[in-house]
Amino acid sequence: MRVLIAMMMHETNTFSPVPTDLQRFALTQGAQPPVGAEAVAAFRGTGMAMAAYLDEVERLGWAYDVALAAHAAPSGVVQTDAYETMSQTIVQALAGQAYDAILLDLHGAMVTEQHEDGEGELLRRVRAVAPTAALGVAYDMHANVYPDMVELAQAVAGYQTYPHVDAYETGQRVARAVLAAVQGRVKPTTAWGRVPMIPHVMRQSSEDEPNRSLQARAQAMEQQGALCASVFTGFPHADIEGAGLSVVVVTDNDAALAAQWRDELLAMAWAQREAFVYTIEPLEQAVARAACLKPERPGPIVLLDHYDNTASGGTMDATRVLAEIMAQGLEDVAAFAIYDPQAVTQCMQAGVGARVSLAVGGKLAMTQVPHAHAALPIEGVVKTLSFGRYRAKGPMAKGARQDMGHAAVVDTGAVEVVLISRHVEPFDANALLSLGIDPMQKRFIMLKSRVHWRAGLGQLAAATVDCAGNGVCTSDYTELTFRRLRRPIFPLDPDTQWQPPGAG
Repeated sequence: MRVLIAMMMHETNTFSPVPTDLQRFALTQGAQPPVGAEAVAAFRGTGMAMAAYLDEVERLGWAYDVALAAHAAPSGVVQTDAYETMSQTIVQALAGQAYDAILLDLHGAMVTEQHEDGEGELLRRVRAVAPTAALGVAYDMHANVYPDMVELAQAVAGYQTYPHVDAYETGQRVARAVLAAVQGRVKPTTAWGRVPMIPHVMRQSSEDEPNRSLQARAQAMEQQGALCASVFTGFPHADIEGAGLSVVVVTDNDAALAAQWRDELLAMAWAQREAFVYTIEPLEQAVARAACLKPERPGPIVLLDHYDNTASGGTMDATRVLAEIMAQGLEDVAAFAIYDPQAVTQCMQAGVGARVSLAVGGKLAMTQVPHAHAALPIEGVVKTLSFGRYRAKGPMAKGARQDMGHAAVVDTGAVEVVLISRHVEPFDANALLSLGIDPMQKRFIMLKSRVHWRAGLGQLAAATVDCAGNGVCTSDYTELTFRRLRRPIFPLDPDTQWQPPGAG
């Protein structure tokens, strides 16, 4: 038996001005996405779904090829040249060899300049050259599911945790179902559906209700016999028809049970739609509240700059939260991070120990949100200069290479401001530790994150304060202009009605 394995992952924020070219899908700045043995070496032993694919195929002693391992931080729509290069690499690998199975590690929310369903288009191309191979796909929990993403595959599964600490296990779920199908031991049968709701990202953590119960029920279904049961909470910062919550259940040759479980999960989600709505606290109030906190446990107070989370496609150069922190006089702060390659270059030219005056951030125009956006003047000493590469400590993406580009830390006396030249979310403690910042030694840490920071830093935090700043990851969805999203949809349309696919 022979298997083709490939990764092509991107979560697209259609409101983001950050360009998504081919180089963004590389492991390190200035490189190209790895293929073949280089891809295997990069992801073997990591916490990614692709690593699980390798392990499961090797466990059976089957042969395999890795066509591509492309993974980009969330950003704007994927450029056509990048999409065509990556998809053609996968399709050409299939055309040159007969495969019994195909295992793909995708995201599920890729939008390109030409296709609002980037994964569905890829699967259509795959099926054109490999119509009979067993096909399995691992998707992110934030996938916006379209018909071809499910119906062209034998089995699909999504992460059941957010922060996403189960990517490897999701790869196992997919691989085991598909490889068992190749062996004739199971017959995957799928039911899927959507509800007209876009759960707020700040309310999607699987550590909190209501998503905790939804994911627990999906896991219970798998213990009761489902091959894969997945609740996709969806990615709302995408002006596409299919954005929103969906469910996919795969059983072993039991269509009625798959439909029953699908409807149960959809009904559970719909019943909790109000609990998925997020209430915004004004920024000035939030920072003032943080300044007065006296936590009972040791550790930093985490200030979440959630309007500018790069893991949701943020520019990472919005400065409103940092400006408010400085205006209110908070001290002993580490801020991760401002994306500003020009400022990093200035720091490198000045050198460690030099005093610099910089205008940081505010350089990427955010034309699709009604926010003031300007550079922030800072003065301080260059404390650290870094090549910007590290491996994730885990548990999220454990062992996977991370690259923030050339980086600098500027100490203003009250705030240590991290400046980076490649987008990376601080979901891992090594993002800070690699720059000489010990989070346990700080009173405050400002993070451009929403939920993923909890994976590597959550247990260290003494308290958390959400800070509504500015950015294309705005938590006020009324600030976004949706032209293609299906309507009505909750909560944009509060009176939206829905009933399960099998009802009536």
